[in-house]
Amino acid sequence: RCRWIPTQLASHYLVVNIPAFKLYSYQNDSLAWSMNVVVGKAQHKTVIFNGNIKYVVFSPYWNVPSSIVRKEILPAIRKNRNYLQRHQMEWFGSQLRQKPGPNNSLGLVKFLFPNSHSIYLHDTPAKSLFNESARAFSHGCIRLEDARKLAIYLLQQDPDWNVQRIDSAMHAGVERTVTLKKSMPVYIAYFTAWVGRDGKLNFRRDIYDRDKRLLEAILK
Repeated sequence: RCRWIPTQLASHYLVVNIPAFKLYSYQNDSLAWSMNVVVGKAQHKTVIFNGNIKYVVFSPYWNVPSSIVRKEILPAIRKNRNYLQRHQMEWFGSQLRQKPGPNNSLGLVKFLFPNSHSIYLHDTPAKSLFNESARAFSHGCIRLEDARKLAIYLLQQDPDWNVQRIDSAMHAGVERTVTLKKSMPVYIAYFTAWVGRDGKLNFRRDIYDRDKRLLEAILK
């Protein structure tokens, strides 16, 4: 799997290791900090790819994917007519969306790196899930334990966005998109074994059952 990582990396970049349920921030090839994440469950696997974070969206709407509307929301509406109101949802044309706020499924901020997989990083109101050791609960997107920390990190070089303004935008209840002055590379990876910087060998459970297929392909 190391073969699939570019040989030339930027001085600053992010890595999400799916089986470790972790996001790592690297600066000049040194680990600066990390945080727990929630990734996609087995039937909604988080895709392995890389991109560049270009936008920070404060107080985001959640545009509910049509598959979730069909399989989850519509059956819930048939059982409870007040479901949309209770969950602060509304129809916007033919699109169902959830209004910004503390109960929004995307939390108070999301981070977009345009891609064909519709995958992004975002906050979440379901903080208790980060206490679990195995954190594969999402529909494919990556939930962050401390999204505020990432927002501050990505905007630290922008004089227009200090910590107070970031906090205000996160709780404004009005969606606002900020374009980063410099995009941040992010790599979504799948490593079930690696050697840490302390020299210790790490193993993680193969949550998507990829190792056997990859080994068979290599042996062939």
